[in-house]
Amino acid sequence: MGSFSIWHWLIVLAIVVLVFGTKKLRNVGGDLGGAIKNFKSSMKEGEAEGERHSAELIEQRNAQRATSEQQEKDKV
Repeated sequence: MGSFSIWHWLIVLAIVVLVFGTKKLRNVGGDLGGAIKNFKSSMKEGEAEGERHSAELIEQRNAQRATSEQQEKDKV
């Protein structure tokens, strides 16, 4: 009762092809590939947006520091 042999997998594949047909399996494969492609592109867009947001936060912090330093100099 260990792992399946190659013959078991071939029989399972043959049954799947008989039940669903090659056209439907091809469509499922295409849909899955399209979903993965869209997911990857969304992840890249999200990373780019995160980097832009980080850069904006750094600029804001630097501006606040400069303002507070200027106020400290004005007090003296």
